[in-house]
Amino acid sequence: MNVKTVLNFDMMLNLLLFLAFAPSCIHSESEEQLLVGMTLVRNATAYGARCLDGSLPAYHLHRGFGAGANNWILQFEGGGWCNDVSSCLERAKTRRGSTRLMSKLELFSGILSNNASLNPDFYNWNRVKLRYCDGASFSGDSKFDNGTSLLYFRGQKIWEAIIHDLLPKGLASASKALLSGCSAGGLATFLHCDSLTNMLPSNASLKCLSDAGFFLDVRDMSSNYSMRSFYHDLVALQGIEKNLNQNCMRSINQPELYALQYITTPYFILNSAYDVFQFHHSLVPPSADLHGHWNSCKLNPAACDANQIDVLQGMRHDMLAALKSFYKNSTSGGLFINSCFAHCQSESRDTWFAADSPRIHNKTIAEAVGDWYFDRGVTKEIDCAYPCDSTCHNLIPSSPQIHSHPFHVSHHDSNSNPSTLLTPGHNGDRGVVDEASIEVVRRPRGDGQSLSFSSDGGDSTITMVVMVQNIVGPPPSTNLSWVR
Repeated sequence: MNVKTVLNFDMMLNLLLFLAFAPSCIHSESEEQLLVGMTLVRNATAYGARCLDGSLPAYHLHRGFGAGANNWILQFEGGGWCNDVSSCLERAKTRRGSTRLMSKLELFSGILSNNASLNPDFYNWNRVKLRYCDGASFSGDSKFDNGTSLLYFRGQKIWEAIIHDLLPKGLASASKALLSGCSAGGLATFLHCDSLTNMLPSNASLKCLSDAGFFLDVRDMSSNYSMRSFYHDLVALQGIEKNLNQNCMRSINQPELYALQYITTPYFILNSAYDVFQFHHSLVPPSADLHGHWNSCKLNPAACDANQIDVLQGMRHDMLAALKSFYKNSTSGGLFINSCFAHCQSESRDTWFAADSPRIHNKTIAEAVGDWYFDRGVTKEIDCAYPCDSTCHNLIPSSPQIHSHPFHVSHHDSNSNPSTLLTPGHNGDRGVVDEASIEVVRRPRGDGQSLSFSSDGGDSTITMVVMVQNIVGPPPSTNLSWVR
């Protein structure tokens, strides 16, 4: 039987709090709730800049103030890649390939927060989120047109168009700047860090931060270089090669080569030694685990057997080996490599700077980045191996669970636009509902519950799917109808 109980919208936040059984994971409206509107780059076509579907590129800007009025953070949005025509055509029909389908409001949290108690070093800077709609980390420059289908691979042009749109808004007179990004956005910082120097004043202090963007070139469990093959196809499809660091390209046949060594701008690497994206897609992609022997381990590190733990420790070893030269020789670089099962840790207040945020040597990520940027001390922090770190927030795409119980909470409004009322956040862990914000951080440390969000709305109904996870037995007692 499929039954939906329609609740008063004003009761939704209280309901979610009740279902979660974990009040510390939900931020009340008295805490940071900064929603920033979208700005379309109206003259983008003059630069040849278009999203995959041809729509205009966009960004979100929240103005700095006081001592930070002339300082800028530019944050690349992440969200994977598409490396063939089929996947790019599908991507073009989603918010990852079209600004027409994106949320028009973005929650600024973590490194983008304007709250001094949550983001002490950068709260009063101009903070910009560059929306990701090209599928190639803001780096492509080509087009696919077979007479039936049309795709724009114009990430490089999108980057240039956004920067030129920001220059007259104050970026041209920046005193300090930080180029950052998460995941595919973290990779974009490697591609554009040095080039941004040429667009800023000669006396500006520019540094770059990659969060979960240092991707290893290693064999997977079937001894294939699956991610190397994926990126090879990506570069060929989207015409990226001409936009890559040419010094790096001339040395491409050298083993274990990473672009980091060719970047001259001061750089900070923030990564987990057990990055869950690389664990799930580079080390043990589905093609290397056809029988699902790794499924339980992927969902819960505590379920990994001794052999699997050895493989994961090998991944950590490879990460540290790849960064060894940077760690030893870089005089301007920073490093924070923790042992959490996570992917992207700078964009959430819970992992950036909170009372229970991940720490290495009692230093949070925000403190480490701030110390590095402002030259308050050398910051190169490497965590001990799993499972020693009790401060971790293990943010795993599909939390370990015995049952997943979906509940539907519907808000009926004939004038509502589903794309603006409910927008899934990164990895589905954040939603924005009718200009109110709910942020949930998955913390599968033990038996705690968590939530995930998705939109399932028609023309007049917005549906929030609340997953109450890690619960054994029947669904908890609520005033909601159980949906089978």
